[in-house]
Amino acid sequence: MKNMKTISKLEIIIKKCYGNVVFFLLRGDSPLPDITAGQFVQMRVENNPNVYLRRPISIHDVDYQNNTVSFLIQEIGEGTCSLGALAEGNAIDVVWPLGKGFTIANKGDKVLLVGGGIGIAPLLYLGKKLKENDVDPVFLLGGRSAKDLVRLEEYNGIGEVFITTNDGTLGEKGFVTQHTLWNDRSFDRCYVCGPLPMMKAVAGMAKMKNVWCEVSLENLMACGLGACLCCVENTVDGNVCVCKEGPVFNINKLLW
Repeated sequence: MKNMKTISKLEIIIKKCYGNVVFFLLRGDSPLPDITAGQFVQMRVENNPNVYLRRPISIHDVDYQNNTVSFLIQEIGEGTCSLGALAEGNAIDVVWPLGKGFTIANKGDKVLLVGGGIGIAPLLYLGKKLKENDVDPVFLLGGRSAKDLVRLEEYNGIGEVFITTNDGTLGEKGFVTQHTLWNDRSFDRCYVCGPLPMMKAVAGMAKMKNVWCEVSLENLMACGLGACLCCVENTVDGNVCVCKEGPVFNINKLLW
């Protein structure tokens, strides 16, 4: 397999709904490309003439043996709601794999994966890739309430899972930065994906504790290829396109 951008038609073979979050398991006719944890796809919205641009969606999981890939789509706007309305048997046109993913930790490193809301999506495949490198990941997942945290059994199958919810309906009440885990454990590396305020808060804690940290940005994107300059982020290296130079960045590269 070559690590290059391709356009594929993937068939939805399993669909599950968790409130406004839709899980899709898709299979293609051709072998899957090489996919790095943290990369994303641009999905074409074909069932809505009002939506012209593809939608960037994080890759949730990859199974090369069964030639399947999965996604979590949060129905927010017209584009994602149209994607979420698709049924099993429908096909989705994707451009992939896009962007630069996470740096895999070294064997023996103590790592923490922090996800907020739909930001938990890319952390599942990351956790599996870490396990393949003899790293035992610890997950810290946060949501507004218990219903916002989906597919927890999958994360539990990879590593320890700790939970926070704003309303206290599951795990500890509060934000991920307030979990007692930060005081009870020490980590060498931290990987983060979620709402920008959450990522900035976790990045601040990582710097304070001198923990190496990468975050996956969710800037608005149009082309996903670095041409439209829609997703520009100001970094220590100047303005860069998140879709091409990211979406994963070391926090030391960001001007936060």
